[in-house]
Amino acid sequence: MSYDQALNAMRTSLDDLRHKRTSIERFCQTWRAQANVLSALPARYGQVMEDLLGRLEAGSLFTEESCSFSQEDLQANLAVWLDKASQTLAVQS
Repeated sequence: MSYDQALNAMRTSLDDLRHKRTSIERFCQTWRAQANVLSALPARYGQVMEDLLGRLEAGSLFTEESCSFSQEDLQANLAVWLDKASQTLAVQS
């Protein structure tokens, strides 16, 4: 799978999550499966992504009111991550 295809799969899964068409578990599996993208990016991208996904998973165990992680904020941060990853990969190629 090319970088563009992988990034599109990640964008689609984020959109699906935002519209409640997928579960957080399936979303995280999709993102973690994009090894070709992660291996092409600097290591900090993987660290940040895992931090955000971990917070998303932890937050899913609680109601929004009882969790310190806003699901909407995490999803917005993942969208920013995708934009920066796309830019970084474009510069590298």
